Amino acid sequence: METIHTIEWMKQTAREARGRERLIGFLPTMGALHEGHLCLVREAQRRCSPVVVSIFVNPKQFGPSEDLENYPRNFERDRSMLEEMRVDYLFAPSPAEMYPSGFQTMVSVEGLSERLEGRSRPGHFRGVTTVVLKLFEIVQPHFAFFGRKDAQQAQIVRQMTRDLALDTEIVVGPLVREADGLAISSRNVYLKPDERKAATVLCRSLEEMAQEIKRGERDAARLLGKVRQVIGGERAVRLDYAEMVDAETFEPLGSLGKSCYVLIAAFVGGTRLIDNALIESRPDLLRVSL
Repeated sequence: METIHTIEWMKQTAREARGRERLIGFLPTMGALHEGHLCLVREAQRRCSPVVVSIFVNPKQFGPSEDLENYPRNFERDRSMLEEMRVDYLFAPSPAEMYPSGFQTMVSVEGLSERLEGRSRPGHFRGVTTVVLKLFEIVQPHFAFFGRKDAQQAQIVRQMTRDLALDTEIVVGPLVREADGLAISSRNVYLKPDERKAATVLCRSLEEMAQEIKRGERDAARLLGKVRQVIGGERAVRLDYAEMVDAETFEPLGSLGKSCYVLIAAFVGGTRLIDNALIESRPDLLRVSL
């Protein structure tokens, strides 16, 4: 695996790969790699060669009171994991490389970026789309891989690629969970043992909602009421939001009838976690994926 730190070097490498008509797969990360990332790497390797993984803790997607300084970082561990997986290139630019003096341009997907996570974290998605667009311009991937845990982020990036006619296809991989159901996240390392146990209530709330759907419930308010009831029974957890939204537009829904997400965000102690369930709804199919 070759580690690249400069934009020009990464661009030259991408130009050479495209010149040889190779399919570039790209996984943008902020490091603190876990099994969710590794599943995406495997899917990228199945489809593409070469595969590029970036590690860049993007300061522009953190708010003033968020955890930029304390965000988990272990570059050597991450690099070793990627080497073991035989990733072709690791792109690891510095903040000064990505945002040199005088940087002024920001990219925003209007509307979709202002709901849910955007409402709770103002400016977050503007930072995400800015860095992702810049990374796409540098790496020039044919395919870019994102996890379903960050479903809204993946949809916003997909909308950006459509709107700007980018030559990159967005691939969304499954949400990966621990054995006890907790969605795998880099921020799980913040949790104390009792908080870690309490955090599993997020998945349990979605499981109980799925049981209500199996019993025939279709009303969004009642389904979300079950989610809120289960989470409300865990004192260590404070719900931020629980909403059912259209899987494409992320507009709120009043009932099942089209494919949608049930999205939740909650604070467990001082750690903010997100989780979701994908409900695929067609005349011939009703399936809940946790």
